[in-house]
Amino acid sequence: MSGPRRRVVLVDDHEMVRAGLKSMLSRFPDDVRVVGEAATAAEGFSVVTGLLPDVVLTDVRIGADSGLDLCRRLTAAQCASRVLFLTVYDDEQYLFQALRAGAAGYLIKRVTGAELVAHVHAVCSGEVVVDPTLAGRIAVSAARMQAGEFWPGAHLGLTQRESEVLALMVAGLSNRAVAARLVVGEETVKSHVRGIYRKLGVGDRATAVGTALREGLYQ
Repeated sequence: MSGPRRRVVLVDDHEMVRAGLKSMLSRFPDDVRVVGEAATAAEGFSVVTGLLPDVVLTDVRIGADSGLDLCRRLTAAQCASRVLFLTVYDDEQYLFQALRAGAAGYLIKRVTGAELVAHVHAVCSGEVVVDPTLAGRIAVSAARMQAGEFWPGAHLGLTQRESEVLALMVAGLSNRAVAARLVVGEETVKSHVRGIYRKLGVGDRATAVGTALREGLYQ
């Protein structure tokens, strides 16, 4: 790949994830170089503002911390480093929050090493990169909004993915079965379920399903 070698800082609470990313990126020594890493948002802010890398690779959640808050702090500090989210959360709501926080991109962790390096160079060139799976859903959402349509539960604050999860809950599927149907991890489904509970103001699965049926969300 042509262009200067880009300096990268990794911010993730999982040591194995950081080690895996370093190993992945080490296969492209002419294109990228990991110059620092951090396990918390506070440490990440200190490392990034001290080293001023070209790109910061971080997750939406960093243990008890928020990668979104880290991005907001870096943006407020007018840090020139580009923040690129690399996460398991394939939720357009997180994508929107990341872009509003000043992020340069949002990718899902199934990205390959070559693709990640290409995206790093892309954001350094001023592009905003979005994982293709999310880009497709955003296009559908935009079309529905323009047509005055939306997904079931949107008026209650549910994201499109949360609506899909709730529909499968109404159909009687377990979290594991929902994960298999949507081809995502079970922890991702659990995160969506927590979001559904919060937005519907309920505390358990049965009440969430009852609310969905009472609201007539799924015919």
